[in-house]
Amino acid sequence: MLDPTPRVANDPKSAKINLTAGTGVEIEWKDGHRSSYTFPFLRDACPCALCDDEREKSGRKPGEPPKLAPGALPMFKAAAKALSVEQVGKYAIRFAWNDNHDLGIYSWAYLREICPCGECGAGGQVSGG
Repeated sequence: MLDPTPRVANDPKSAKINLTAGTGVEIEWKDGHRSSYTFPFLRDACPCALCDDEREKSGRKPGEPPKLAPGALPMFKAAAKALSVEQVGKYAIRFAWNDNHDLGIYSWAYLREICPCGECGAGGQVSGG
């Protein structure tokens, strides 16, 4: 069902960022939809140019973890965790991640586009352009 006023759908009614618990972000949108994102999902969906380019080259969708190279042994990597978050104007948030990355600005519209819930199709609807 298409929303005739998409900008309303992309505006959060409330957002809860669980930094202390390390569980992720919960957003209730003004149209009543609810989205829940884990921090690893959000880190793998980083919208910065560097991460977007890497995802495009490897054929990954936002939120999809990098694939292990054939024959490579998995190395221990700490789970992605947001160390801090800041509001960017009224349109976005930015995380500082535990891997020292902090370039991605996650607009509310982008977060709505990549909503991982079953109803939204696991966030696979973001265009690569």
